Amino acid sequence: MEDDRKVAGFIEQGLKEEGYVVDVATDGEEATTLAHVYEYDVILLDVVLPKKNGFQIAMELRREGGNTPIMMLASRDAVEDIVRGLDA
Repeated sequence: MEDDRKVAGFIEQGLKEEGYVVDVATDGEEATTLAHVYEYDVILLDVVLPKKNGFQIAMELRREGGNTPIMMLASRDAVEDIVRGLDA
């Protein structure tokens, strides 16, 4: 979990240095809440999150009609995971 926070912090810092406004969620429920409250240009979503995974969040947002582009971060490279992410 500590590594996840470091990676999130690194990505956040890099994006902010490039002039982007960034919100970071620590779990899937918080990510879902933020996606419902704020309008984003893009959602960068980790597949492995506590409480609700990235696939579940993406499917929920799409089911509700959201069309914000979603980029999925995954340490997995199995074809099944790639297909699942694209389906979500």
